[in-house]
Amino acid sequence: MSKVKESIDVDVPLHGVYNQWTQFEEFPRFMDGVEEVRQTDDRHCHWTTKVAGARREFDTEIVDQLPDQRISWRTVGGDVRQMGVVTFQRLDDSRTRVSLAMEFEPQGMVEKAGDMLGVLDRQVKGDLSRFKGFIEEQGRATGGWGGRLTPEGAGTPGGGPTVRGDAPPREQPQARMTGEGAPPLPVDPEHLRHG
Repeated sequence: MSKVKESIDVDVPLHGVYNQWTQFEEFPRFMDGVEEVRQTDDRHCHWTTKVAGARREFDTEIVDQLPDQRISWRTVGGDVRQMGVVTFQRLDDSRTRVSLAMEFEPQGMVEKAGDMLGVLDRQVKGDLSRFKGFIEEQGRATGGWGGRLTPEGAGTPGGGPTVRGDAPPREQPQARMTGEGAPPLPVDPEHLRHG
């Protein structure tokens, strides 16, 4: 597996930055190569990407989501193998640091060559820069979801998924089908491996 870590400081308060990142269906608006993200429930998304002419479809699962702090995910099906975490750190009342750590398995000769040349590092850096521009231009989040998702089986009788808090069901954008994303304070993706 290959790893990438990038961070960017955003001139928007923490809560707004976190809320925007939870709007996964908006990811195509700032993530290069992401054609569509469709959220199927609070924990799962279906992604369609096209990078270097190769179209890939895959499903992700949110492993852990702690409001205003972090979102970690992993793939659970499809053409891509990856896991990662996005963290959010308050710098002051109007600035937030977004840090992304991701582990992925390049597929085929082209992806392996691109990995060796640092293509994904540049893409993630560009995606974070476009996210910064997107949220700063908006000045506020286009939506948000403040629920708490814990790793499956962590503290739940029977080991099922846990949604905590009094958060309403995650918003499902109607006419704005364009987006997806994810990590908090750099967390080692090894921590996400379980079972």
